[in-house]
Amino acid sequence: MRPLLYSHRGASIEQPENTMPSFRRAAEIGVDVFETDAHMTSDGHIVVSHDADGGRMCGVPREIRRCTLAEVQRWDAGHGFVDAGGARPFAGKGYRIPTLAELAEEFPDTPLNIDLKQPEPSMVQPAIDLLRRLGAEERVTLASFHARTMRAVRKRGYRGPTAFALPEVLTLLAVPLALRRFKPVRGTAVQVPPRSSGVNFASRWFIRKCHMLGLRVDYWTINDATEAERLLDLGADGIMTDDPAALAPVFARRYG
Repeated sequence: MRPLLYSHRGASIEQPENTMPSFRRAAEIGVDVFETDAHMTSDGHIVVSHDADGGRMCGVPREIRRCTLAEVQRWDAGHGFVDAGGARPFAGKGYRIPTLAELAEEFPDTPLNIDLKQPEPSMVQPAIDLLRRLGAEERVTLASFHARTMRAVRKRGYRGPTAFALPEVLTLLAVPLALRRFKPVRGTAVQVPPRSSGVNFASRWFIRKCHMLGLRVDYWTINDATEAERLLDLGADGIMTDDPAALAPVFARRYG
């Protein structure tokens, strides 16, 4: 299978991140997967947001987990987008934080990659229940920086793909290739930056090891076409980008 182009929070270099116009723009460009993030409101609704509060993107420094869906959706999600000239062109234009259900229902054929951001209260079971109710489980990769969250996802019998949390990636690094039949984690994808905490993940050795363990390797967040080419040459299975319009020509030229 050819490598995948992921839109990171939609086409977030062009539109306010994690809003429906941002995802619609990414769909127009022709990305393969939407990468996004999720938190849960106080009344149990899962919403699409990277941050735990509305301060940066909406100018409302309140935690999502302490607000109802109605409160959160009154915030101005266009406020936080600042253009090259320092202006806020989308402020007051009706942008709002969508629910995960809205995103999944508007794009029923688009795979999603969802980072479960909120550790407490746990949103694992509500997220799984929602995806099952929507019939979307098999097309949604669940991810988290928290190993505890990912253990809970797998323990609850999630049938879709799952990504490794960072502690799980570090465990993977320590496993000798001679033991490749014994995967340290029941995940399917390793999603990493090219370099983190002094570790170079952008190497043929690392990608080869993951492939021998039956794992795909996706890199974030890559907005430079030359860097994307380098990672694809190394064998990357996917590239996550804020600027899919810049990277789509790379994929079109290489894979048709």
